[in-house]
Amino acid sequence: MFNHQVYTERRNALRKLMPSGLILLPGNSESSYNYPANTYTFRQDSNFSYFFGLENPDFVGIIDVDNDIDYIFGNDFEIDDIIWMGPQPKVVDLAVQVGVKNTASLNELSVFINNAIQKRRPIHFAPTYRVETTLQVCGLLGLKPLRIRDHASMPLIEAIVKLRSIKAEIEIAEIEKAVDTAWEMFTTGMRMAYPGRREQEIVGKMEGISIAHGRPVSFPIILSMNGQILHNHHHEGILEQGRMMVMDAGTETALNYASDITRTVPVGGKFSQRQREIYEIVLNANLNSIAATKPGTLYRDCHFVAAETIASGLKDLGLMKGNVKEAVAAGAHALFFPHGLGHMLGMDVHDMEGLGQINVGYDSEIQPSKQFGTAYLRLGRRLQTGFVLTNEPGIYFIPELIDMWKAEKKHHEFLDYEKIEGYRNFGGIRIEDDILVTADGQRVLGKPIPKTVAEVEATMADKIM
Repeated sequence: MFNHQVYTERRNALRKLMPSGLILLPGNSESSYNYPANTYTFRQDSNFSYFFGLENPDFVGIIDVDNDIDYIFGNDFEIDDIIWMGPQPKVVDLAVQVGVKNTASLNELSVFINNAIQKRRPIHFAPTYRVETTLQVCGLLGLKPLRIRDHASMPLIEAIVKLRSIKAEIEIAEIEKAVDTAWEMFTTGMRMAYPGRREQEIVGKMEGISIAHGRPVSFPIILSMNGQILHNHHHEGILEQGRMMVMDAGTETALNYASDITRTVPVGGKFSQRQREIYEIVLNANLNSIAATKPGTLYRDCHFVAAETIASGLKDLGLMKGNVKEAVAAGAHALFFPHGLGHMLGMDVHDMEGLGQINVGYDSEIQPSKQFGTAYLRLGRRLQTGFVLTNEPGIYFIPELIDMWKAEKKHHEFLDYEKIEGYRNFGGIRIEDDILVTADGQRVLGKPIPKTVAEVEATMADKIM
């Protein structure tokens, strides 16, 4: 964990942004996957971790806005637990490590909350995403589980988004640790991408590297020759010469900060001419939109920089036609680039998405588009120094989407369907980096992961048999 002062300052900053009452921040519980004692690797709730820093299950934090008091509710381990787990610290000793002086058992939490309710004190909580947390909050506050999101505190959501969006230097350092681990994961995956290799074998090696550095992956690894499927978690393929393999993965640090990287490589180590042509368009979209990323710029505009780069490159290949800006304005590029440029990154790989994506990526100035493709842009708001975000343009040839648009003659003035047919089995290419918005622009975080054609091919030449 960070120094206790970090957590004290975070809680005080949150207190200043709230009108009154209590802030209820439940931590996560253990989660079983086939019987009670056999649990998934524990992952703390990010909001609890951000403000209270402890990685213990079944803890609840309370921030008293009006009286400048913080509480941690949790139970000490009993001898039956210690037999299996060894000596464990007391709740009071853990609380001191994060600057909290007031502790009590979980049994006392309901009495504490009932007293606040009787005094008509507002109780603020964020949207829940786990069933056990939903039931806990509903039990404490007398709410119906199916209506709990209606009672989540918008002032609390807005305050948390404001604080967590701006990353401190200690947080940026953690994210860079996660990117540096991703460097090892991706260069290993590149060196393994040869014909006859099972996709699952590469996934296992990459995930093992993440665990060896201390934590599991930040989301289930996407790795497939079928890169036209944006989130393809099926890894049963055997690599084939002449195809490409998309790898989208990341890891978490011990303090829960994530990386999220994508690279696309040619199976066998060498791009064909056609693969190189499409790859270079995606790389230019990545580089051009990164260059456009700076404080005060709408990230939606960076998205359109990538979209116009893709449309222009595809026009040069004869797959698109007409005026590039008009084609992008109409949404014709979304046949090939049907998602947004990126999203916030931090303690969650889609940072704070549990608070509602619209509350994180948009604001009163800008709201999501309803146009196909652009509607999937998770982050459109004006950028600020300290934001960390992903940049992940791509080009995909999705047969089902091509067939649908072709039958509808959709955007026929901008799309040459006859030439597009020649690419229907091409697959997809995506390139993704993690970006920090700086005072004068931006920088790509972490150890540079090979992404030019020359860099990728040189890395793959050192193959792992």
